Amino acid sequence: MCHALGSLTVMAIEVSVVLPCLNEAETLATCIDKATASLAALGVAGEVIVADNGSTDDSVAIARAHGARVVHVPRRGYGAALRAGIEAARGEFTVMADADDSYDLADLEPFLIALRAGADLVIGNRFQGGIARGAMPPLHRYLGNPVLSFLGRLFYRVPIGDFHCGMRAFRTSVMRDLGVRTPGMEFASEMIVRAALTGVTIREVPTTLAPDGRTRRPHLRTWRDGWRHLRFLLVYSPRWLFFIPGALLAAVGALGLLALGLGPVRIGEAGLDANSMLIAAAATVLGTQAMWFYVIAHSIGARAGLLPPLTGGIAAFAQWRLERWLLIGAALAATGLALLLGLFGLWAADQFGPLDTGRSVRVSIIGVTLLIVGVQTMLSTFVQDAVSEDF
Repeated sequence: MCHALGSLTVMAIEVSVVLPCLNEAETLATCIDKATASLAALGVAGEVIVADNGSTDDSVAIARAHGARVVHVPRRGYGAALRAGIEAARGEFTVMADADDSYDLADLEPFLIALRAGADLVIGNRFQGGIARGAMPPLHRYLGNPVLSFLGRLFYRVPIGDFHCGMRAFRTSVMRDLGVRTPGMEFASEMIVRAALTGVTIREVPTTLAPDGRTRRPHLRTWRDGWRHLRFLLVYSPRWLFFIPGALLAAVGALGLLALGLGPVRIGEAGLDANSMLIAAAATVLGTQAMWFYVIAHSIGARAGLLPPLTGGIAAFAQWRLERWLLIGAALAATGLALLLGLFGLWAADQFGPLDTGRSVRVSIIGVTLLIVGVQTMLSTFVQDAVSEDF
């Protein structure tokens, strides 16, 4: 596409290649030259942008000498650098990759084909394309990346085999609209999560990974950045963080209370009695509260535009009016309180003498559990009412 300006004809930029940079003087020139050569070979009007994150070596001078446009990014962080580079991009499409010469910037064609075919976000898959010997630490290759990628697929239902590949391409306007905001390495996870939650079309193409060309230590820190990725995946999936563990706890706890409320239970050689009943009660209380946390967290996320609205059976329960939930909570609390008062009455009738320990303990555990769950329900209902637009 061309635009005429007077006697000049200016070719519209189709592809912007963004390279985040912090002291990459050893490899930056190679990355820029490979990207430039690939754009030229494909006959694509493009540009290379170096988002410099405060380099103290010759990175900026090298970038300019090799024809790249430099964007200075004062806020430190991988995500902060990429955000600035994406904002500065003039291309319809943007390709991002690390500036350490580990990704194949000489072959941009698979990403461009997928974008032209209608994809909004294209993720490279290093496991399909090939990982050279020494290019990825064994801990990352066989544990960290597979586990985090599995959790990402499980939580967000996206068919991505390599959640943390650093070479990606996307429609520039779509990525800006997603509002990805994290400044650190978790930017990579946020990009996919937000895309999945908003229904953006995601594709995956094979790409390769080579050992990086730097002699210094990489910016990536295995445990710190791995935890930040995991934390982000959990925070944006309250269903897996709160609801599923909470539902399991509540169900197991309630079954335990029902079974042990009738008397001791033997499972093989193990005998379960009042102590086990206390654990079941705690599981019931914690599980119930976790499920309410899920409803509240999801409502907040939906109002902020970060999560889709609740659907299905959970939505039907969550949309019950405040008064109905207050009645349910009050009924549970009143039942628990009645059991405790009845137990106190029996104790008083016996002149406050010794009670049947087994029976009284069971009644008191059930009474306290119902009282706590009832009060939790009423308080959580008020919070949910305050944050939801549906009541």
